[in-house]
Amino acid sequence: MLRTRGVGATLAIASVLLLAACGGNDSTASSKPTLKTSTSATATVPPAQSPSAAPGGDQQTVPEPPSAAPTTSAAAERPEPVQPTATAPDNPPLSAKDQAFLDELRKRGVVPSSPDIALTAANYVCQGKASGASDQEISTYVNAMAGSDPAFDPNKMSVEQAGKIYIDTATQNYCNK
Repeated sequence: MLRTRGVGATLAIASVLLLAACGGNDSTASSKPTLKTSTSATATVPPAQSPSAAPGGDQQTVPEPPSAAPTTSAAAERPEPVQPTATAPDNPPLSAKDQAFLDELRKRGVVPSSPDIALTAANYVCQGKASGASDQEISTYVNAMAGSDPAFDPNKMSVEQAGKIYIDTATQNYCNK
C-alpha cells in the first residue's frame, strides 16, 4: 500500500514539473496585423525616459517616429472584378449535348457559374447510374456540387432542390444521348 502511494506521488510531482516546464500560458498575439504596407525602413526609437529619471526634473520628449510612406487609396489596392464569360477561352467549345443540358438547366431555374460544374455533375450522375450507385449516394454528391457553385443562391431554392434538378435534367437530357 505504501509503495502505490509513493508511485502515485512521484507521478503527480513529475506531471506538475513537466507542465510547469512546458507551460507559459502565453497564447496571445503580441501585435496586431495591419493591411497597410510601407516601403520605408523601420526606424529605431530611443527608449523613453521617465520624468523622475531626467536630470534636474526636466521632462524630455521622445521624438516621433517618421511617418510611413503615403499609402494609396483602398480602391487602388483592390483588384478589379472579372466579368464572367459564357465560356473561358481555355475551354473547348461545348458539344450540342452539353449545350442542350445547360439550356435545360437554365429553363428549370439553375444557372451555373461555369459549364464545368454542371457538366461534372451530369457526368457523375450518368456514371453513378451506370455503375449501380444508390440514388442517395448520387444525390449527396450532386447536392454538394450544386451547393458549391458560386452562382448558387440559397434564397432562390434549397440545395436539395437544385441537386434534384441536376439529377433529373442529366437523366432525361444528358445520359445516353
